[in-house]
Amino acid sequence: MDFQPYIPGLNPADPGPLSRFLPALEEGVISAWLSHLNQPSAWLLDPFGFSPRLVLEAARSGYRVLVTANNPVTRFLLEMFANPPPQSEFTAALADLGAVKKGEERLAGHLQSLYFTSCEKCNQQIYARAFLWRKGESAPYARIYECKHCGDSGERAVTEEDVERAKKIAETDALHRSRAFEKVVALNDEDRVYAEEAIGHYLPRPLYALTTIINRLDSLNVSAERKRALTALVLLACDSGNTLWAHPAERPRPKQLSTPGQFREHNVWMMLERGLSLWAETGSTVPCEAWPAKIPESGGILIYEGRLKNLAQVVKKEIPIAAVIGSVPRPNQAFWTLSALWAGWLWGKEAVEPYKVALRRRRYDWAWNATALHSAFNHLNDLLPEGTPFFALLPEPEPAYLTSAFTAASAAGFSLQSVAVRTEHDAAQVVWKNITQTGSLREQTSEMIRKAVYDFLISRGEPVHYLHVHTAGLIALAEANALKKPEQEFDEALRKTNAMFESALKDDERFVHFSTGEGVDTGMWGSSTSPRSAQNESLSDRVEMAIVNYLQKNHKVIYLEMEEMLYPQFTGLQTPSKGLIYAVLNSYAERESGHWNLRTEDVALARRKELNNIYALIETIGKRLGYKTRKQDKLLFWEENGKRARTFNVLASALLGRALHNAAPNTILVIPGGRAALAAYKQDRDPALAAQLKKYKLVKYRLLRSLLEVPILTRETFEEQIASDPVEKSTGQMMMF
Repeated sequence: MDFQPYIPGLNPADPGPLSRFLPALEEGVISAWLSHLNQPSAWLLDPFGFSPRLVLEAARSGYRVLVTANNPVTRFLLEMFANPPPQSEFTAALADLGAVKKGEERLAGHLQSLYFTSCEKCNQQIYARAFLWRKGESAPYARIYECKHCGDSGERAVTEEDVERAKKIAETDALHRSRAFEKVVALNDEDRVYAEEAIGHYLPRPLYALTTIINRLDSLNVSAERKRALTALVLLACDSGNTLWAHPAERPRPKQLSTPGQFREHNVWMMLERGLSLWAETGSTVPCEAWPAKIPESGGILIYEGRLKNLAQVVKKEIPIAAVIGSVPRPNQAFWTLSALWAGWLWGKEAVEPYKVALRRRRYDWAWNATALHSAFNHLNDLLPEGTPFFALLPEPEPAYLTSAFTAASAAGFSLQSVAVRTEHDAAQVVWKNITQTGSLREQTSEMIRKAVYDFLISRGEPVHYLHVHTAGLIALAEANALKKPEQEFDEALRKTNAMFESALKDDERFVHFSTGEGVDTGMWGSSTSPRSAQNESLSDRVEMAIVNYLQKNHKVIYLEMEEMLYPQFTGLQTPSKGLIYAVLNSYAERESGHWNLRTEDVALARRKELNNIYALIETIGKRLGYKTRKQDKLLFWEENGKRARTFNVLASALLGRALHNAAPNTILVIPGGRAALAAYKQDRDPALAAQLKKYKLVKYRLLRSLLEVPILTRETFEEQIASDPVEKSTGQMMMF
């Protein structure tokens, strides 16, 4: 396989509306891949429509993008991102809604009054930002507020008035809940029970606020543009009102429609106001039309409101697809169910009908996911010219997700061309092509997986988390066309693959499992036969060398340049994490105005001079302690009666793996103080290195300098002193992956 470099991007400054349900993707990745495709104005296809921002970025890169968008909510998001109303329309829309009368009150004042509470400090009436609940209880236990009168803020216990207000609102809950049902399904609809279950994830107060707002939304006499803006704000309020907001935020990206043990009840009107900033207009607008309208050759978005299978024959005849792009869906029962609910509330029962299956289904397992993806890949094969590339992003990668996607694609005739994985926190980047398979189906074996995993661990030179190990094995199975037999169900194929991995890893003494758990998917995996040497450097040591060499030759380096330099050198499953890159940069360089420069003391000439000083210092200390000293290459020995008492290896780096290769007993590794945090970071991410280092002492330059100032230095006090200054983690914030 031709492993391609991981394409780096930037985390969006503002994740935007409904970001907790949408794929967590970096910006700039798809445009960078398209620059290599180099076919501006060509047609692209996103068969999933799962990531509006990805589609928008492709269109802004000068491509025409055909998107199948069956989910009415993601379709609306795409239309809004492509052509958002001006900020003034959002502001005016909220003002129009707030001015509507509810009895004798303005709607804004009425809905805010639902969240009245009293400041614990000054006793003034204020609006709570949120109330905190425990699952199953009939009243909140705490509130969160910011008092504009005295400045008191934070989480405080509820008052009796807070409890009574919540209970009073609940008295009329049945009426508002019934209205909410009727917006989604008819009274005699067999799917009513599923809608009721979904609406059960709304407390009485936010449900009352939302139904009141939605009823007024239908009757407001405003322009179409202002109606779009108001609908966008209300969509965010629909999400803010459910019980899926864990407190504290233990599940920031919910996948299941399940109320956590403790959760927030947001102030719905305040969340409407917050939507003004979330929907702030960003970037230029992009032509966006519904199929079968035309879009300009200079780039735009064409939305097909239906399923991929209904599009296949039409596209094959009329639209030449140059490439497929997309974020591969993973099961998200919470978002898909809520999307059906919100579609009914905002656009009526007709909008729910094509998507009603999302209400019915309660369980989305990986076999279901593979079956659904396989259907999509099959339809893709019907409409694509042979050899069309498919650049796919798989956010929040985990072994089961990758197995599902790889198996579905392979079974549909898509050949795996490249895989790049950084960490479990970053989207995996995969390239497939619909190429006719020439080789025959091979029987899946544990040996096939063992060889792939062993070769990968040897090349990596250090233990890795199971995700990388699993992906290495999956690649081998995909290349051998051994992920699924034609007669197998996906459930059986996935179970067999997982069983093969367990057998391959547990029954081979070459693999070392660093974990307190028994499951193969826990902890880290390494190789017991992978020696650390200059010829077999660990990935972390190789990355350190590459970064330092680059800093020696270049000044005022920005972080993105560093990634663009590193990733072509470390492709596929060797991609270094951001945490490792930052650990090396923080050790060797200083940051100023966004640029990194090598520290003065780490310039090659200055560091060589410092090394010589440390060698001389160790010789002086050794002589004070009555030893003879001798230097050989990079090692310095203290000797007594012709025997070595101590060996010193003085390093300018944190290349600990190389230093430990064939290291003699009683060796002391001496490193600059600036390398201490990097050395600690490497031990944290490499349990094999940490275990090996326990046999040796790791000492900083500064400790040896301080020993010269000790008036009475004995061999005993020397041993005490070198144990008194341990290597510790950086006190600054560092990503530990």
